[in-house]
Amino acid sequence: MKTNNRIRNLRRKAAESQDWQCYYCQQPMWETDPKSFSARFRVSDRAILLFRCTAEHLEARCDGGRDIEENIVAACHYCNRNRHRKKRPKDAVSYVSLVRSRMEQGRWHPVLLKQNPV
Repeated sequence: MKTNNRIRNLRRKAAESQDWQCYYCQQPMWETDPKSFSARFRVSDRAILLFRCTAEHLEARCDGGRDIEENIVAACHYCNRNRHRKKRPKDAVSYVSLVRSRMEQGRWHPVLLKQNPV
């Protein structure tokens, strides 16, 4: 249980320092209030799950990455899940480049949020 609390605290700290934007795609994220996030960004209940804030290890635990502040960033569920789908996931730096390149082309998130909703 201590590990879960530690990860939760590291995730929250990272999310706050990132202004609640995903480390990879820079889309907004939510942690505890999906309903208000959904209303704010006009996102369906199903799509909202993509933007849930997760703790992402820059260096994976299986590669020796530790649960320390320097190794944890906040990433949306969509980016975190997709990074780890491959048998050999890209390193964090390469993945940032891939995601941001695809974001510029409109080919990443199935739902894009407006950063400053009215």
